[in-house]
Amino acid sequence: MSINILEKFSLKDKKSIVVGGAGDLGKAMVEALAEAGAQVVVIDIDDRMYDLCNDLKANGFNVEPVKADVSKIEDIKSSYKKALEILEGKLDILVNSAGIQRRYPSEQFPEEEWSKVIAINLDATFYYCKYAANTMLEGNGGKIINVASLMSFLGGITIPAYAASKGGVGQLTKALSNDLAEKGICVNAIAPGYMDTQLNVALINDKKRTDEVFMRVPMKRWGTGEDLKGLTVFLASSASDYVTGTIIPVDGGYLGR
Repeated sequence: MSINILEKFSLKDKKSIVVGGAGDLGKAMVEALAEAGAQVVVIDIDDRMYDLCNDLKANGFNVEPVKADVSKIEDIKSSYKKALEILEGKLDILVNSAGIQRRYPSEQFPEEEWSKVIAINLDATFYYCKYAANTMLEGNGGKIINVASLMSFLGGITIPAYAASKGGVGQLTKALSNDLAEKGICVNAIAPGYMDTQLNVALINDKKRTDEVFMRVPMKRWGTGEDLKGLTVFLASSASDYVTGTIIPVDGGYLGR
């Protein structure tokens, strides 16, 4: 008799790391993994992660925080090492959700802002994937979930660094999948659409731009972190064992318009 389909979605006793777990979308992904049974280490620079972890622990979930500035390679290395110690040297799931955005006309984009966006959104994603892959190869494989964006497919306006970094995340996801799939590691990306997050506060408060966005969003609403939970659990679980190298939009139908 085959395994019950709902059992395939269970993450009981799985060990996971969520980078950028204090953010609006990362928080929901942390909750999803914990609610599905996984132990979670949250890596972030934002002190909100302490409240998140304390709240989840108070409800019986196994969640621990590790503070790091992921724009710095030294912090990436040390935070991964500390997270792995908490997880007793094992890792089944990595989620890369750290990200920032800066808006300037392309011809005026400051060099230091470009470098920081690329460092956090793309460089850190690669480094955590690299370290996680080595750990997973010592075990029974694993699942890597990167957070891409609609800007992995589109160019956007006044966000050249963000678009470049998220385009890079999409291509990195495919490249890593090609290298790691036959070694038992599935690498996929979730591409959120227009989400109700701090990154989009200016956009949300601009009625003209909101109306323009909703002309392309058939669901006529902003997405939320809750909209990522189901897909996160699917991609982290054995239910998705033959899914790799994909970039899956969660965009209310925007790309299909």
